[in-house]
Amino acid sequence: MRTYGANVTPSPSMDTEIGKKINAEHPGTTGSLGCAISEAVEVATKTPGYRYVLGSVLNQVLLHQSVIGLEAKAALDKYNVTPDIIIGCAGGGSNLGGLISPFMGEKLRGEKDYHFIAVEPASCPSLTRGKFAYDFCDTGMVCPLAKMFTLGSDFIPSPNHAGGLRYHGMSPVLSQLYADGLMEARSVEQTSVFEAAEQFARVEGILPAPESSHAIRVAIDEAMKCKETGEEKTILFGLTGTGYFDMFAYEKFNNHEMSDYIPTDEDIAKSLAKLPNIDA
Repeated sequence: MRTYGANVTPSPSMDTEIGKKINAEHPGTTGSLGCAISEAVEVATKTPGYRYVLGSVLNQVLLHQSVIGLEAKAALDKYNVTPDIIIGCAGGGSNLGGLISPFMGEKLRGEKDYHFIAVEPASCPSLTRGKFAYDFCDTGMVCPLAKMFTLGSDFIPSPNHAGGLRYHGMSPVLSQLYADGLMEARSVEQTSVFEAAEQFARVEGILPAPESSHAIRVAIDEAMKCKETGEEKTILFGLTGTGYFDMFAYEKFNNHEMSDYIPTDEDIAKSLAKLPNIDA
């Protein structure tokens, strides 16, 4: 970003009132996407001529990202291929939502049936261990409330997780689809994700981003199930980035310095206790 002229301030910073508050409440924190959103919104609202452009979570962002799924479906239709399983990584939801959108439309209309799997980090398991409730979309609680699966806006994931999936909640659209039983969710540990990433790199010659590697992990798992049962299934997964921006994470994995932190029930309960009381 700095190469192309941007000024980059790590979040949480001491440059905003919200950043100062987060640092005071969570000393030494490495922050999260929710922290960065709060600070960016504060800067945008206090600086004339500035606008904040959202990159994940909310419904209009999934609409923008649906070009991923539309292109995937057009390519599959061209070769008359119908996937049985569709897998995407899930943090805020734009990646997964963008990939599955046209296929989910067919499922909802009763035209075709697909098995959708959302894959999230075990260190930030909003779908698999969160609560479906109204919550703030950011740690500083300045953004509107949204009904979503959440770990609580006060939840800050462990810094051990190397991907860009460190967000306390999940897209309202995807949350509703999951609540309605239209897709499955799985959480995977970080070391198993990087094992899958390196296996993929050695076979395909592409070093995948840690985010995408969550989907690769479950795609490999599903393929191995088919190998064991003798079933033939077509598996579609989203490979949405390369890992060259995450070389330090790969170095930690290869040096056996990477850990698998999983929040305790107590950690999550403490954060969920601070959910807003919408009846008040």
